[in-house]
Amino acid sequence: MYLVSLAVLAGIITGRPMPSPEPFHPDTTCPHRNVPLEGRKSPLDSVTFTLSNQAIKVCYGRPSSSGRTMIGGSNVPYGKLWRTGANEPTIFYAPVPLTVAGIAVAPGVYSLYTVPGRQEWEVIVNKSVSQWGHENQYTPEVKAQEVGRAKVKAETTQKPLETFTIRAEPQGSKAAALILEWEKTKVRIPIQSKSSG
Repeated sequence: MYLVSLAVLAGIITGRPMPSPEPFHPDTTCPHRNVPLEGRKSPLDSVTFTLSNQAIKVCYGRPSSSGRTMIGGSNVPYGKLWRTGANEPTIFYAPVPLTVAGIAVAPGVYSLYTVPGRQEWEVIVNKSVSQWGHENQYTPEVKAQEVGRAKVKAETTQKPLETFTIRAEPQGSKAAALILEWEKTKVRIPIQSKSSG
């Protein structure tokens, strides 16, 4: 199916020159590859922020605790790989070179995994984005596509948060942080633009 803007359609009808199409970027939607939106137990969400005048977009599933202990419990145990959300792994689109928790990332689309711990989390950036998010799908072939790993501190918050949330904290035009929050845990992943503009 093709989507045509009204401006392009008007150009076709009137015979006037059509405007140049805007470049397509994979950040325009959050793809649901394996489970239809209506069949998901956890909703799909996204967060977009700007670095060096370019939009960085993160797509992720938002599970809820629903009376369970998630982080540090049997569902998201300490010391074990986590897709950092639900359904597919968390995906982010970088239109410019970035550093993510100090990991150098070229422009492109990446998955973001983590290994939660009581005092620090390991952040994993991976080039593979087509696999299903369940941790047993992190095969040797997927692992071989890792860009890098880094450690970040975990904080304890006073007020519990029922639903897993990722948000951005801007820190100027070249630096920001992704904030991961759930239950009484908060993790800050620094993200910085490497571009000079």
